[in-house]
Amino acid sequence: MQELSRDGRISNLELADRVGLSPSACLRRVQDLEQAGVITGYRAVLDRDAMGVGFVTYIGVGLGEHTKEAQQAFERAMDEAPEVVECHNITGTIEYLLRVECADLSSYKRFHTDILGTSPYVTAITTYVVMGSPKDMRA
Repeated sequence: MQELSRDGRISNLELADRVGLSPSACLRRVQDLEQAGVITGYRAVLDRDAMGVGFVTYIGVGLGEHTKEAQQAFERAMDEAPEVVECHNITGTIEYLLRVECADLSSYKRFHTDILGTSPYVTAITTYVVMGSPKDMRA
């Protein structure tokens, strides 16, 4: 699993060599993991700077209502916002943690004002600007 997590494009022959299996046994195991839903997909790791997405934030969001309707409405709004690349419903003093990726501060301000600022359920917004990511295991 670690080898595939590090390099999803690794050839079956190389993977088999690294994990000490025959190529046919290795292929069967990978296929079994895919069929069992353990491996749910393969992704490309993109260079955000090269894509013009140099401003990354984590945002804590508190809702004024704790109803199913409020949560579903907020989640729909976040699903429609292309800047939101992760939306997590969490426990604690706030309800959501978002990962938002924008081109720059002014585009983040537009998101903050036009998306979060127009949600009738949002009562608290705390932004944490990512200055660097020395370890990032997301694919």
